[in-house]
Amino acid sequence: MTAEKMHQLFQLTFGADKKPEIYFAPGRVNLIGEHTDYNGGHVFPCALTIGTYGAITTRDDRVIRFYSANFPGIVETSLDDLTPDKEAGWTNYPKGVMWAFEKRGYNIPCGMDILIYGDIPNGSGLSSSASLEVLTGLMLKDTFGFEDLTMQDLALIGQYSENNFNGMNCGIMDQFASAMGKQDNAIFLDTATLNYTYAPVKLSDARIVITNSKVKHSLVSSAYNDRRRECEEALKMLQTVVDIQTLGDLNEEQFEKYKDAITDPICQKRAKHAVYENQRTIRAVEALNAGNLEEFGRLINASHVSLRDDYETSCEETDLLASLAWEIPGVLGSRITGGGFGGCTVSIVKNDAIDTFTEKIGPAYEKATGHKAEFYIVDIGDGAHKLS
Repeated sequence: MTAEKMHQLFQLTFGADKKPEIYFAPGRVNLIGEHTDYNGGHVFPCALTIGTYGAITTRDDRVIRFYSANFPGIVETSLDDLTPDKEAGWTNYPKGVMWAFEKRGYNIPCGMDILIYGDIPNGSGLSSSASLEVLTGLMLKDTFGFEDLTMQDLALIGQYSENNFNGMNCGIMDQFASAMGKQDNAIFLDTATLNYTYAPVKLSDARIVITNSKVKHSLVSSAYNDRRRECEEALKMLQTVVDIQTLGDLNEEQFEKYKDAITDPICQKRAKHAVYENQRTIRAVEALNAGNLEEFGRLINASHVSLRDDYETSCEETDLLASLAWEIPGVLGSRITGGGFGGCTVSIVKNDAIDTFTEKIGPAYEKATGHKAEFYIVDIGDGAHKLS
């Protein structure tokens, strides 16, 4: 979607006299480091060139009108009624960000007309909600002159709104990647401190291929919150025997030494994933920086096995996609990415194996599940920014 087309669509929707400003915030894929971001560990996401576009103008009243090109129909609300509402659907995400701005003391003085268009596939797990939150934050920052807010602040506001307005107890990774992404780089982020570095993703003769299972099981949000609670319980039990602030403070050897303090076997499995996945992520970035793509891919595969067996956030469909990928020569690594229970796998595939990858996996997956997988060969793009 170009800025010019967004202008035209906005004027068709809200009036030819309107002159909106146009913005973009990307979706993300996490190369490795899953469910570590709320456990004080490291993550390694990158922003994509697909995401969410927004156009905004101010009004002279308190009314907010939302329109999505993906979900037609104008949704109208007011700055005086920023409360979560099931009937409000997708607009709860931008409303939540506005609510979070007000909570932080940033007064929004007037209403707005806002048009949204997203090209992130629905239910793919590529973080359309975080993209929309960061987009909203950037539009509010620019429109109302909140110049002291940094892009990192916008990520934190987006996370706060999703946690406290929309009730999804997510970590910081998705919003951070959308706000802070850099072209051709992934972000090596320590979620305990928010210290980060950019790592060039030099895949030589390989590409990142995302495979959409076209499945999203309904338990994703409730199970996500369950996993976070189970990790918190494991941490409390560990803290009775070792001085740590987060699960990410432990390495594998330390975890094995103290794990018996976690008396609940389910919580112990969840904590094991969080600790081991964090260490896998650290080693994966080292391998990538050293140009060792084979080791990078091996760690990606190990991540999937842990998500399948210890964290249990994979599902039959994504397990099948990963196992099919592992059988193809030229696939360096493949795993489920995102919150889980459906969504996508991310694979590192040699260029000369990409056709084989899609030709073999597509029919085999459809035959086994009845779902038609979609494949996206993606590029790594910049974080949220103004287009016009």
